[in-house]
Amino acid sequence: MDKSKPHGQELKKELDALISRISALEAASADREKKSLMGVLKVLAENQKHFVDEFEHLKKALDLTMVQIFKMDQAKK
Repeated sequence: MDKSKPHGQELKKELDALISRISALEAASADREKKSLMGVLKVLAENQKHFVDEFEHLKKALDLTMVQIFKMDQAKK
C-alpha cells in the first residue's frame, strides 16, 4: 500500500476494481443463478464502499470536534 494515500482512498480504489470485476462476471455469466449471485456481491461491495465514505466523514467530524474542544480549553486558560 502506498503510504502517501489515506487508507480510505486505497480501499475505495480496491472496491471499485472489485465491483468492475464482479460486473464483468455478471455480464459474462449465462446462468441465472450466477448472475443473481454476482448482483448480490456487487451490492455488498457497493455498500462497503459507502461505509468507507461514511467512516471518513465521521473521522473528519471527530477531528473538527477535537479542534473545537482544544480551542475552548485554551480560551479558559
